[in-house]
Amino acid sequence: MTVYFIHTQDTDAILRMYDEGNYPSHFLYGALELPSLGVQTIIDRHASASHYGRLRFSLLMAWRVLTCREHIDVVYGTSFNGLETLITLRALGLFRKPIALWHHQPAQSSRTWLRERAARLFYRGIDRMFFFSRHILQASLPCGKVRPERARVVDWGYDLGWRNLPQAAKGSTVFISTGKERRDMATLIEASRRAGAVVDIYLTRSNCEVDYRKQIDGVEVPPSVHLHWSEGLLYGKLAATVAEACCVCICCLRTNYTVGLTTLMEAMALGLPVIATVNQAFPIDVSAEGVGLSVDYGDVDGWERALRYVMDHPAEARAMGERGRRLAEQRFNIRCTAEQVAAELKSLCICPRQ
Repeated sequence: MTVYFIHTQDTDAILRMYDEGNYPSHFLYGALELPSLGVQTIIDRHASASHYGRLRFSLLMAWRVLTCREHIDVVYGTSFNGLETLITLRALGLFRKPIALWHHQPAQSSRTWLRERAARLFYRGIDRMFFFSRHILQASLPCGKVRPERARVVDWGYDLGWRNLPQAAKGSTVFISTGKERRDMATLIEASRRAGAVVDIYLTRSNCEVDYRKQIDGVEVPPSVHLHWSEGLLYGKLAATVAEACCVCICCLRTNYTVGLTTLMEAMALGLPVIATVNQAFPIDVSAEGVGLSVDYGDVDGWERALRYVMDHPAEARAMGERGRRLAEQRFNIRCTAEQVAAELKSLCICPRQ
């Protein structure tokens, strides 16, 4: 079978960096692993949604799929962004190929009756929805748009076979924070100051309407905390820097989806412990699995205690990292992701509508 793969990011750049060894494959959601599992993949060439605008971009993606000269069995997307036209046509019975995609946030009821009716029609055009965790799936069901028989929880994880996957250093006492989405740097910096922890923070100036320069304005940044504005930094170089740390910090603002998940999966793949803001949308409970420590939103005292614990218990911190690595090998790796996705895509060819 053959799937047409549509990504919201620049697939051309990702593939180029992957070939150069500067990018792991999990950012393509299994597209590179699917052929070895009997699912041939046509990867859509990149087009910028911001350049075209949402409607024109959706029309362009539909045109590319509808005029593709190769036989296609399923359309597979990392989001419904760019697939709006095809999904609507599918819901109306005018497009006959199944559509499978990743759903990143809980589905919610619309504010108006008209929008709710339109949304319910739209969701009928999605044959399979992949959720990052059971929590997000369960939170999506009450609105009535997501049909349980079409929804699946898939374990998304790291590319453990990446040829430039760095080896974690031993004996480091430096904490590290990376990631750019909805981070709470004010809490982390203040907790680090109190604990006397050495922390490297890699951050963009703004993301998702959060201006980090304004967020930390007025916060006392101690000499032990080093801020690095990381725009343009290659992923491979950043991953190598993460591997040199003793622990990964994932300090986030309140959210209803998996903010920090990529950072968590990276830490587990590298065998590093984590200190993470509690996030029910994560596929695992960090503390319960023993891969790190969990702290409540905005809890400076809790972050201070967690930082001190890792500094004072290096052996237990290493054990947390080892447990995380085992969990990555068992469940949370891109090979397991691709196997689950491939099975679902194949099932859509056998029984396309439920």
